[in-house]
Amino acid sequence: MTPHRTKPRELERLGRALRTLSAANRALLRADDEPTLLHEICRVIVEVAGYRAAMVVRAEHDEARSITTLAQLGFEQGQGEFKSLTWADSEEGHSATGTAIRTGEPWVVNDVRQDSFPSFWREFSVRQGIGSLLSLPLRVDGQVTGALTIGAPEPDAFDEEERMPLEDAAEDLAFGMATLRMRARAAAAEETIRRMAYQDAATGLANRVRLREQLAEDIAVAKDERRPVALLRIELERLREINEALGDQQADAFVTAAAQRLAQVPGVERERLARLAEGEFGLVLPRAGAEVATQLAQRVLLALAEPMDVSGLLLDSRSAVGISLFPGHGTDADSLMRRAGIALGQARRAGSSVSLFRGGLDTECAQRIALMGDLRGAIERNELQLYCQPKLNMVTGALCGAEALVRWEHPRQGLINPGDFIRLAESTGLITPLTYWVLDAALRQCYAWREHGMHQPLSVNLSVRDLRDPRLLDRIGGALATWGAQPGWIDFELTESALMEDPAGALETLNRLKRLNVSLTIDDYGTGYSSLSYLRQLPVDSIKIDRSFVTDMTRNKDAATIVRSTIELAHNLDLSVIAEGVEDQPTFDRLAALGCDMAQGYCISRPIPVEEFRHWQAPGHRH
Repeated sequence: MTPHRTKPRELERLGRALRTLSAANRALLRADDEPTLLHEICRVIVEVAGYRAAMVVRAEHDEARSITTLAQLGFEQGQGEFKSLTWADSEEGHSATGTAIRTGEPWVVNDVRQDSFPSFWREFSVRQGIGSLLSLPLRVDGQVTGALTIGAPEPDAFDEEERMPLEDAAEDLAFGMATLRMRARAAAAEETIRRMAYQDAATGLANRVRLREQLAEDIAVAKDERRPVALLRIELERLREINEALGDQQADAFVTAAAQRLAQVPGVERERLARLAEGEFGLVLPRAGAEVATQLAQRVLLALAEPMDVSGLLLDSRSAVGISLFPGHGTDADSLMRRAGIALGQARRAGSSVSLFRGGLDTECAQRIALMGDLRGAIERNELQLYCQPKLNMVTGALCGAEALVRWEHPRQGLINPGDFIRLAESTGLITPLTYWVLDAALRQCYAWREHGMHQPLSVNLSVRDLRDPRLLDRIGGALATWGAQPGWIDFELTESALMEDPAGALETLNRLKRLNVSLTIDDYGTGYSSLSYLRQLPVDSIKIDRSFVTDMTRNKDAATIVRSTIELAHNLDLSVIAEGVEDQPTFDRLAALGCDMAQGYCISRPIPVEEFRHWQAPGHRH
């Protein structure tokens, strides 16, 4: 029996198919976007492999079942015929391309001159110098979304041996298209998150986060150039009245009109103007001392004093401005932000419109030092109180854990605002001892609950300073061992911004934490603009969406988009999603509809003492 030998002509055909597959794979590796990839594939098929023509099309789901050409090469004549491409079951739809899309199977026309090939496409193909056609369906996410069609100059070009590499190339192309589309969606989501992290949605101005960064940047430059920087905090004093009288929508319109008015004041740089709170703006003046800042503050007040037209209503606003200066009032952004706020309060209390900070730095520093000492003593003497805020499973409505929180009842000053003493702890190095106090108290409570048959995890927050503590893992490991903690007792929450301070170091720390059999959650997600590639590396179990997005999602389209994208992203990465700051039932219902896993906020419960938690009853939230 004589062995089969491939004829030279067959070898040549197989060679061009293999060249197509090889060059197409190289194009896939290099492509950064879908249009570039598709045009390169067509070029490869025609110029590298030697086929007569090639095109990539998309199947539309309109009434005519039309086909859109995304890329093509080699069809120099008869471009008008492309408008007739369809995958409907009609004479025009019986082209090789239309048939491949309609059937979902590769379609070969061995000889375009054959009588069975529709005359419309027979004449078109002959004019193009095409003898045979192969059309391969493209499947993206399991659905036929289009086709790759190849024309050869000779009849009977696409036997089984030649088709196989071309079918592989089509599958690789579909995979590449799906990958590029996923990247494009991810990039769009990242860009939206980044924009939301820096921009106020209502006014389009920078937000507090961006203003603080801008102020820090201007201070750094000013230190080198030995010049002053001024910060103005501007408040619209009648906003609450307007809100109560006219509602949220008109109040937002009023704030937006005020923002536009401020941006037009001579001397105001829009990129250094931000919305800090509901009715408060911040403005950085990178080269201004007291005199220039005060003069500009007066111009701001005059601009805001003119009535503003809001939906046909003429509204005016009493305003106040507080000013702080670098270096006289502080040498860092936080100090200037705080002292401009103090000056704003002084302006309101004194009934004046503009106030320059005059608080007395020595007195303030002394008070901070005294409070720092009191806090250190409270930690050492175990005088703090552990509270917790329940979390609900959004599907079952059942309790699924709580966040551990700390409260401080000062012996003379009473209950200290948690934000105040936690910021004090972060700025003075006490945050890590405070974290260890919370961890130990949380473990002690978990142990006590389990003695009563209650099995609920507690979440403990870790700060940037905690992650930098070289003894962190030893201290946590020792605490877990002391209480015989089992997996499921403790969930550590780390803010996204904390992780981004040192991404490589944070990744290593998280991997070591994970080996202690604890759960890990990214807190305040959406404010730290971490990359998706970095997020995929983190050994975390869940994402907690920042409250700023959750609170606004029922009235702000961009915030709702962020929340939906974050939930989809997390679930695609097999992570669960917690929404914090759930203040009302409509927000709860919207989150449940989007598939959010857990919720936390005043709609469910305010923080409560741990002693009351065992008897706490979940409200009737269930979806």
